[in-house]
Amino acid sequence: MTDINAAISAAASGMRAQTTRMRLAAENVANANSSGANPNEEPFRRRIPLLETTTLTTGAEGVRVTGSVMDMTPFREEYNPSHPAADARGYVRLPNVDTLVEMMDMREATRAYEANLNMIDAARTMTSRALDLLRR
Repeated sequence: MTDINAAISAAASGMRAQTTRMRLAAENVANANSSGANPNEEPFRRRIPLLETTTLTTGAEGVRVTGSVMDMTPFREEYNPSHPAADARGYVRLPNVDTLVEMMDMREATRAYEANLNMIDAARTMTSRALDLLRR
């Protein structure tokens, strides 16, 4: 494989990883205000993607998603004694999702995705220019 193909495959692996990060952040935001149906039921727990470096078939270093883990930080509590999931003290447990953090994560993943896309565009442009030079 050529160096340009290796660069494209590394950038593509980064794009796949960032897509997963964005999807998990979106799921976290979508469930940020959900609660259990009763006091004994746990609310949604924030998920965090696990990424690791890997050697691709092209020989380049890339990234892959190995799964996700549950964020074990404490749940938020809100006083709402009329809610069906309220405990004896009148508090409802809510997900441990901070929408501001999730939006920052999503923005970072979007920028990383765009950087990888720009790398692929640059590699294609270089290939096109090399072919133009060879035709002369």
